[in-house]
Amino acid sequence: MRVTLPISELKPGMFVDSVHKQRADTGVKIKSRGMVRDSDIIDKLSAEGVLELNIDFDLSEIAVPEKYQVEAKKERNKPEATKLDARERRRRAGMAGEKQPSRRTKKRAQESTEPTSLEREFELASQAFELHNRKIQILYGDVTSGLKADVGLINQISKEIVESVLRNSNAMAILTRLQDREGYNWRHMINCAILISVFAKYLGLSQSLIQQLAMGAMLHDVGHARLPQGLVNKQDKLTDIEYKAVKKHVVHSLGLVKGEQGITPMIMDMIINHHERIDGTGYPRGLKGLQISKAARMMAIVDVYDAMTSERPYQQGEEPVHALRHLLTNKDKFDPVLVQRFIKCLGVHPVGSIVKLTNERLALVLAGNKHAPTAPHVRIFYNTKHMHHITAKELDLSSPDHDIKVIASIRPLDYQINLSRLLKDHLLA
Repeated sequence: MRVTLPISELKPGMFVDSVHKQRADTGVKIKSRGMVRDSDIIDKLSAEGVLELNIDFDLSEIAVPEKYQVEAKKERNKPEATKLDARERRRRAGMAGEKQPSRRTKKRAQESTEPTSLEREFELASQAFELHNRKIQILYGDVTSGLKADVGLINQISKEIVESVLRNSNAMAILTRLQDREGYNWRHMINCAILISVFAKYLGLSQSLIQQLAMGAMLHDVGHARLPQGLVNKQDKLTDIEYKAVKKHVVHSLGLVKGEQGITPMIMDMIINHHERIDGTGYPRGLKGLQISKAARMMAIVDVYDAMTSERPYQQGEEPVHALRHLLTNKDKFDPVLVQRFIKCLGVHPVGSIVKLTNERLALVLAGNKHAPTAPHVRIFYNTKHMHHITAKELDLSSPDHDIKVIASIRPLDYQINLSRLLKDHLLA
């Protein structure tokens, strides 16, 4: 049953289907969908000018308010309303209205992992990425509500990510540059799975090992869903007591996956040890050096990189070059050999980044250069002097035929660029 109610009647446990009405002076249309976990979310919606919301009580965790009971009784008489449990209804809701991949796209998804062009793979990857995010958002909400993690779903998504990366590393990697400030908790799961798959492919690991690494990356922080979300998303520095509580997410993660089909010793190791550090200052056991497995050392690098470069409600993401420099300078904490190889894998300016060039142009990074990490293959699209888009032109910055170089990475919003639209315009036929 769906009910439109004012923000003053919104309660924790209600599932917001959409914003029905907001103040005209907000200047931007607010889109919000998901479970209301605490009063902080209500305060934030109110502060952003939300006046009325559409609530789906089939997906909510609390009863329909008495004033709406008449409509509720009518809804309960419908057979379908009694057939589905809350979890399945939420999953269906997450998939409702999604653009389903075409028959041609589905056929490509079932093909082998033979290499494909960036443009061809990006069409498939962009659809899959959106679908994966919706499913993992629902899964995260389920776990937050006290339900078990759907390990089968995570295994399937991990498999699809790995297959895409094996066909073309850059398509999925580009999508990790898209930011969602409010969706960090589940985006981090997917981004880490993509990044570690790209890294493992670069290192020449087998598909079966890459699959395990991707699944471990998806699950490494799933225990965060069992912590108070106000603590997970706290803007201020954590107190010592709060930090101890956050560290318990490792135990929660183990509890969610232990005994589940498909959970291998490597996956368990990644979950337990991704916060360990080479110098022994990590947790939960203070392991040092080679006491930490290669898989856990890889996970530590990917985890910190994505955490630093991602937008969060309380944090503006760093540019990739700054995150890579952080990993490089902390040789006592992160495996320096693996960090060097990670940098060569991604490049100083990873795919999907926007860079400013010495010829007063902006360019989209399409591919890295293993032999020259600071000189990627790019597509020029913008004139910074006259502030307008120009006819796109591809350029290999390592070519001796010119002296054009990268000055710096830039944030898309610095030039009012919508990165999602830019990617679609340049990579989708």
